[in-house]
Amino acid sequence: MKTLSLLEENFVRMDLQNTKLDVMQKIMGVSTPSLLEKINDILDNEMVVAYTVDGKPLTKAMYNERLDLAEKQLQSGEYITQEDLEKEAENW
Repeated sequence: MKTLSLLEENFVRMDLQNTKLDVMQKIMGVSTPSLLEKINDILDNEMVVAYTVDGKPLTKAMYNERLDLAEKQLQSGEYITQEDLEKEAENW
């Protein structure tokens, strides 16, 4: 993995800030509701809304996929009760 020098990091940070300002200016100029809805949908689905226990970021779409999987596991009986977990923990 390549590490960036402090100077390179500053350029990346500044470039990111310039990009954010550019995007904000473009959004402020949008007058079509349907385009604003599309932009909003993209942001809603791509922004980080949670993190895994390992610290990995989750977008809204990824989070919802995990919720769907968890619901399917519950419905199919793939879970452990609190009581069973406590019994299992006694043997750790």
